[in-house]
Order: sequence, then structure tokens, then C-alpha cells
Amino acid sequence: MGITVSVHEDDVEDIVDTVPSLVRVMSCDRPLDLPIRIPLDDITQVTFARGASNVERVTNEVIVSIPDARMSTVHARLRRIDRGFVLEDIDSKNGTILNGRPVESATQLGDGDVIETGHTFFVYRARGPRGQTADPARIADDSPDELQLATFLPSLARQFERIAKVSRSNIPVIVLGETGTGKEVVARALHRLSSRSGPFLALNCGAIPATLIESELFGARKGAFSGAVEDRLGLVRAADGGTLFLDEIGELPLPAQVALLRVLQEQEVLPIGGTKPVKVDVRIVAATHKALDRMVDAIKFRADLFARLGGLTVRLPPLRERREDLGLIVAKLLPRITPRAADVRLSRRAARALFLYPFPHNIRELEKALGLGLTIAYNEGAPIEIDLDDFPEEVRNGIRPAVATTARPDATAQDDEDRKAHLITLLTQHRGRIADVARAMGKARMQIHRWIQRYEIDLEAFRRK
Repeated sequence: MGITVSVHEDDVEDIVDTVPSLVRVMSCDRPLDLPIRIPLDDITQVTFARGASNVERVTNEVIVSIPDARMSTVHARLRRIDRGFVLEDIDSKNGTILNGRPVESATQLGDGDVIETGHTFFVYRARGPRGQTADPARIADDSPDELQLATFLPSLARQFERIAKVSRSNIPVIVLGETGTGKEVVARALHRLSSRSGPFLALNCGAIPATLIESELFGARKGAFSGAVEDRLGLVRAADGGTLFLDEIGELPLPAQVALLRVLQEQEVLPIGGTKPVKVDVRIVAATHKALDRMVDAIKFRADLFARLGGLTVRLPPLRERREDLGLIVAKLLPRITPRAADVRLSRRAARALFLYPFPHNIRELEKALGLGLTIAYNEGAPIEIDLDDFPEEVRNGIRPAVATTARPDATAQDDEDRKAHLITLLTQHRGRIADVARAMGKARMQIHRWIQRYEIDLEAFRRK
């Protein structure tokens, strides 16, 4: 199992000695090309130029040469100042774009800013660990399907390293993240790294009726209840020797939580209607987008089960916080969607939309957008160029359709998810200005603050854009 992790420091927030970097994320004409990171630890100037692909360092300066016919010979420049870097266009023919807008004068860069030179996209990061390499950190990189498990994000690279370290142990793992961030992908990688001989099985706890979930998980003896016409093994026993991934574990009913606690504590399972427990060797990996600690406080999740699940916690960031990884992810998605991935191109407008749209449903939504774009743009026997007009309406417009924001006593999880997605879209549009978001949603500012806290949204990330 191939594992390479290039970052060994603590998460970026904990690093005192931090340095900026620039990631060449994507070329519209060659979206399958591998992105690279350019550390800027002691660099005073970066020049963007047209030429054969190369990153050349001369003392404290870097020249980034790009085979992009839409760039000028010398196109743009980054120049270090006391507080970071400023971006300057050098009278280029097609201009330099910053976060979707033309650069007309020297502009200071902020963390996560997106730079366009011709048809090539870069992301600037103000902070990262000293000694970072040009290549992304990877885990389970010999599995072509695991597209999320490569990153330029130092905090995520650190978590990949922890996953590798605990993979062969019995330490419980819980994966947190929004819908579509790749929680099951991480669980599958953990299973492969563990070298456990049994199967990997997955269950979405929110997709099974509460009356059936215990028999689905723990099995049942024939005649134990109406409809039990034969012995049922259950997923816990079926995963013996392997890994059982329980997605959305916050949806697990309280009686099933009691039975799961027994599996974790005693390594045994008692089928419904059974009298003798059965020993099992199964590793449980849990995942949720909910705050389990708050559910414990509300007596909706057992405190003892929460404590038993608490070993390594993996937090997957949303796609909008992984702009430097967009090229890595797109390069993995395209071959999954079409056998003609090598023929795919993106227009500049289409690529810009991918960087600027917040993708509230994350990688899953990105894959659907690319799939629609490829279907509409498909051209038999010729290069396939996806244009902005080929994407779904919400991506084209950069906004999601309005959703009802009035809370109801019987509001469903989908209502909650839609409200969060709408809130993220408005925060992106209004650059984190609470008053403007409150006005757009017809709510008091205090309510907006409560939702931001509830959904664990990083408000400052929107204000830096």
C-alpha cells in the first residue's frame, strides 16, 4: 500500500513558523496535468511567463513558465511586501484576473485568492509549514478510485498521516464532514491500510427505517418478530474480520445505540430473538455531519457510546476550503465520468465558475456538474470543451435557488441541509457581511450568528475572499 505524506507539523493553526505558497492548480487546456506547489518561504518576487513548463528559481526570485498561448511573454508578477505579496499585471494582452475580477493595479493577496493568467489558475496560500514540498500529500495513492485522498492542504495532510498511523490498531475512528466531502472514501482507505482480511461493509443509518435497523445491523433469529421467516446474519457479523462503516451515526435510534455499545465493549453481538451472544472481530468506523456532543447534551445520543467512539477524529474540510486541491480532484473525476478524459478542455469561464462557486454539496456536486457539462459538450471525434453554459444553473449563476428559511417544528434533515447550503451561498456572495446576509434571508443578525455557530461555519474564511 503506497503512502506518502509530506507534512509532519501540526495543523496550520498551530504552526508558528508559517510561510506562504502558490499552487498551480489547473490548466483549462490540460485539466489532467498534475498540479504543483511553489513554496515562497524566502522568495521576494514571482514572475508568470509564457514558455515551456518550468519553475526556475534564481536566488530569491521564481520564474513560472507556462505553455499557455493566451499568456503574454511576461504576463504578471507577485512582489513581496511587509504583509505578504501583491499581484501586478504587466500590461498583458489578455489581462490578469483575481477572484474573477481584472487586476488594474497592484493588489495585495489574501489567503485562498484565485489568480488567472491566460487559461491557467493558481491559488495563493498565506500560511503553510516551512519545508513544504512541491507535490501533494497522498494516502492510499495506489487506488485510482480514491480521488479525495491527495491534498495540498497542510491540515488535511496531517490527518492523512494520522490515519496511516492508526490503521493497524484498534483505535476507534470517527469521520466528520459535510455531505459529499468523502467520509466513506476515508473509511475505505482506512480499511485497506489496516490489511484486515474481512470485507468492508457500509450502512447509512439514516436510510433504514428505525424498526428495521437493529435486525439489519445485529441480525435476527427466525420467528423473532413478524416477517422474520429465516435467520438473518446482520452486518456486524457479515463484516467479521473486516470493517463496518456506519455513516450518519447520529441517526441511529437509541435502542440500537445500546446494542452497538455492546459490540464495541465486548466484541460480541446478540441477534434479535437470540439467547447466546456471538463473538465478532469487527472494526467500526463512524461518520456524521452532525455535532454529536450537542446531541449528547440533548439526550439524543448516548454519552457512553460517544465516549467509546472517541479515538481518532478526522475532520474533512468542505470543497470551498480546498481550492488548491480542485485540480487534483477534477483530474481524478474526469476519467471516472468519461473514457475520453484526455480530450476534455474547459473554457476560461467554466473553470472560473468551478473556483468561485461554493459547492455546498461538495465533491458529489462537483462530479454531477462535470457530468452534465460533459454530456452537453460531447463532440464525437473532436476535443470536448465544457463551457459555462453547459453547467447546472446554480453553478452558472454562482447561486443556489432560494429555499424556505422559516423553521418548522417538523423540519427535516434535508430542510436543515438546504438552509446551510443557502447560508453558505449568501455568505460567499456578501463576503461574510452578516447584515447583508440577514437582510437577504429576512432574519435578524442574531439568528444568522446562531446558524453560523450551529453549522460550525468559519465566518472569517468568507471575509478573506
